[in-house]
Amino acid sequence: MELSGKRIAMLAEAQYEDLELWYPVIRMREAGASVTIVGTGSADTYRGKNGLPVIVDEDADEVSAGDFDAVIIPGGYAPDRLRRYQPVLDLVRKTFEQGKVVAFICHAGWVPVSAGIVKGKRVTSAASIKDDLVNAGAVWEDAEVVVDGKLISSRGPADLPAFCRAIIEALK
Repeated sequence: MELSGKRIAMLAEAQYEDLELWYPVIRMREAGASVTIVGTGSADTYRGKNGLPVIVDEDADEVSAGDFDAVIIPGGYAPDRLRRYQPVLDLVRKTFEQGKVVAFICHAGWVPVSAGIVKGKRVTSAASIKDDLVNAGAVWEDAEVVVDGKLISSRGPADLPAFCRAIIEALK
């Protein structure tokens, strides 16, 4: 298995984009990684925009960047909630500072913006948050996946295959 022994944190909060959480979780587990669902502590279970539930394994204030090889952030409305929680921002920032993979898709770019890690980095996202990323100092591109070192980003659900391939490649 390509990712045997790798540990990944998948961030979760209410109103996550169902495909953007579950597709990477399933794909990373299929590749042999251990995936931990990390929430803010506001609930034990979150529902996605389409109603799919996800059960939280750990709260962000109970884990550290040293516990993981990567953090994946799904889009939807969840990133607007995730970015308000300091332990989530600390986890994302410290994971990035340790040279580990931070991957985000669609509206999830709000979290790395609030964590202060996008300045000077090439990224993509849902077009609706392009200005937020650019105003935070990122160089925005319209591409299915953008890889800048260990920072990986995609635009939305249609880009999930390329997004997951890039994460797996970065973790090998």
